Amino acid sequence: MMAWGQAARADDITFAVAGPMTGQLATIGDQFKQGAQAAADAINAKGGVMGKQVKLDIEDDQCDPKQAVSIANRILGNGVMFIDGHACSGSSIPASAVYAEGGALMMSPASSNPVMTDDAAAKGWTTIMRLYTRDDQQGAFIGPWIAKKYAGKNVVILDDKSAYGQGVADAVRKTMNENGLKEVLNESINAGEKDYSALVTKLKEMKADVVYFGGYHPEAGLILRQAAEQGFKFQLIMPDSIASPEFWQVAGPAGEGTMFVFPSDPQAKPEAKEAVEKIKAGGFQPEGFTLFSYAVIQAFAQGIERANSEDPAKVAEALKNGEPIHTVVGDVVFDEKGDMKNASYDINQWHDGKYAPIQP
Repeated sequence: MMAWGQAARADDITFAVAGPMTGQLATIGDQFKQGAQAAADAINAKGGVMGKQVKLDIEDDQCDPKQAVSIANRILGNGVMFIDGHACSGSSIPASAVYAEGGALMMSPASSNPVMTDDAAAKGWTTIMRLYTRDDQQGAFIGPWIAKKYAGKNVVILDDKSAYGQGVADAVRKTMNENGLKEVLNESINAGEKDYSALVTKLKEMKADVVYFGGYHPEAGLILRQAAEQGFKFQLIMPDSIASPEFWQVAGPAGEGTMFVFPSDPQAKPEAKEAVEKIKAGGFQPEGFTLFSYAVIQAFAQGIERANSEDPAKVAEALKNGEPIHTVVGDVVFDEKGDMKNASYDINQWHDGKYAPIQP
């Protein structure tokens, strides 16, 4: 007797969406989920992928490396071979080894640590990709800008010891130093703590004008709030992790003026217009990584059609053939490593609970 139930029907194709659906960074997981679902709905409305309807398998790794490995094994165990994820580099890097061994295609819409694709390329893994930018590209963009804009000022480089936070802080320090500005302090914090007053005191003593912090929004918001309580204000510059209303919920008015780097706003692109309207109509703001997650689902669909196959290795090869794929974040071309070519960035600034690009 055949068992029905969990097994996907032959006329479906399942893509997994893996990220922090719960925990401190659940807003990022929500962005992943909303983007992927909107993309699946749009693709299904147009007849699916090679006649098959797209289904999603949503998996929660809480941005925890052990959890990420465990759900990577579960996803493969379920026979799912295409993964939109993970979010935090600290999760994506260990999970990528599981997917590579299992022959699945993983494409992250958020992880920026170069190690993810560099290691995969060195090991000959062809199915580890990212539809997002790399820390070294982000560093090359913002490091020289900080060096020029804040020449002669006291700049502090701070990180949260994570693969993401430390990776991006190192990349910024390197290019900032190369452009003639040396930081007055390098400091690491422990993520998840609630009291950063000792750090604030130290920044105050160093007369810090600018702090570049490689980390996430919960800690950034707390540091700013606790600095405000001590009557101390500095210019905080962040990477892309604070493109979320949650940053302002934590920081409150102390977040005023905070700057961060983000890939040029996909919401403003003509290709995104229809998707943005649909997602907003459903009551969700498609900011942060929403449209990158949407684009990963589009990439899987176009890759499968281009390869005329659901074999992940063939799909990866087809996606890297130098021809652009058409997505809501614009036309994307992948290099041999599976990274996006020609990244462009905005410097955004928080003002009164909202953020917008500024003229650098």
